[in-house]
Amino acid sequence: FISSLFFNENRTIREVADFMHLAKSTVSSVVQVFRKEHRIQRKTSTGRKKKLSDVHEQRIMDILSEKEDMTIEETRSKFLLLNPEVANISKSTIYRIMENCQSKMKPRPDMEVFVGTLVHATDATPLLVLHNMVLGVINGKIEFMENVEELEQLKAEYVFTDGNIYFLNPNQFLMPGFVDTHIHAPQFPNNGLALDLPLLEWLQTYTFPTEANFSDAVFARTVYNRVVDRLLRNGTTTAAYYASIHLEATKVLADIVHSRGQRALVGKVNMLRNCPEYYRETSLQASLTETEEFIRYVRGLQSPLVMPVVTPRFAPTCPEDQLAELAQLAAKFDCHIQTHLCETQPEGNWVKELFPWAKSYTEVYDSLRLLGEKTVVAHSIWTSPGELRTLAERGTGVAHCPNSNLSLRSGLCDVRALLTAGLKVGLGTDCSGGYSPQMLDAVRRCVHVSNALSIDRSDYSPVTHKEAFRMATLGGAKALNLDDRIGNFEIDKDFDALLVDVQVAGSPVDIFPQVRQE
Repeated sequence: FISSLFFNENRTIREVADFMHLAKSTVSSVVQVFRKEHRIQRKTSTGRKKKLSDVHEQRIMDILSEKEDMTIEETRSKFLLLNPEVANISKSTIYRIMENCQSKMKPRPDMEVFVGTLVHATDATPLLVLHNMVLGVINGKIEFMENVEELEQLKAEYVFTDGNIYFLNPNQFLMPGFVDTHIHAPQFPNNGLALDLPLLEWLQTYTFPTEANFSDAVFARTVYNRVVDRLLRNGTTTAAYYASIHLEATKVLADIVHSRGQRALVGKVNMLRNCPEYYRETSLQASLTETEEFIRYVRGLQSPLVMPVVTPRFAPTCPEDQLAELAQLAAKFDCHIQTHLCETQPEGNWVKELFPWAKSYTEVYDSLRLLGEKTVVAHSIWTSPGELRTLAERGTGVAHCPNSNLSLRSGLCDVRALLTAGLKVGLGTDCSGGYSPQMLDAVRRCVHVSNALSIDRSDYSPVTHKEAFRMATLGGAKALNLDDRIGNFEIDKDFDALLVDVQVAGSPVDIFPQVRQE
């Protein structure tokens, strides 16, 4: 039934999974098995046929050369029509002849094929190393992932040549691009600086003055060009950006992301109180009007990669009516939402004073309809078990930002508790609270924080480097509700990948003979 929905009704893996209430990874596995079995059947069901003459083989080669997208069935039908003396011909025979003429055919312009080692994560396995694999991409979508033994058959089936193939060397591997689920683009000038104060004082003393500079769109362009370039050089192919409160500067960020080909959520920050007069929105109506204008602007880019995200900074800077109206705006345009939650204990106490009717920080957002599958909240260090249940029930993602949590002394986030509660957890650099824009740093700090929590707890299972890798890729995609498009190498996902060479000139990695490739 799964194969029928996928192949006969042309539904996507996510649509099939939702319809049958199955995990997408389960549907993907069934589809791959079906495709492989179908190819085996085609190779073995035709039986032994009488060998064609050289003249007939040349005629088939001529037909195949007539156009690039000539299918096997078209070739077979045309050959039988032009050669009535041949009673029948099997598809496997045409496959064989096609293989012989591959070198004479032009590479498919819509296809890329990679042969070598693949590294990715699945729901079942946090870090999977697959050697001797063939990954096929058509028009930017992953079409197949098979063992290299299937290469010749795949060449015949998809009609591609060696010119389409990139052979990885033994020191190279492909992995999914990193997903940074929480980063403040206008704070980049402060990276590595001003980390001597806790969060609330840090915002007033250093961060708000820095972000206020982005009222100058020219200054914003200079900084944002560097931000996006830096992230791409660090392997971050997807990012959830907080911009500043300035509409024009935030449009500049969206434009730069679009021009660079990075996938991103971009949000104009909203805040009306508990921030300096020189750095706040002028009114609730202005906040809503400019946010809607930005949403329409990003949608007008018609980019499959750049998406608007509604961005109330956090509850202390947004009054109740603003939070409620922004939730409605996000629902109106079916937008993502991003904000902060339970980053520090003083922040949590402040929220209780500002929203005395709420039983918890999480309830503030939940009661105002800000939580959902397309919402990602940063930090969640000081959330109670009840709050974790609420977040899990709403399908809300969490951006774990260990560098920032340590640098600002906000707390040690128990990621194991988040995962055990069933939350979607990704990693974030949180620049400039976190001083490093590298997702590899977030992976390392995630493991360090979890190890620190385990020191005095014999029953505690710290997060492994493999789990941190999954959070930096597939976990981040899930947290941003983009796992139907990116995060790993499942069939029908976008080919969003990094080519890693551990022995390129200047590599920071030392490889020794006794070290396993993993």
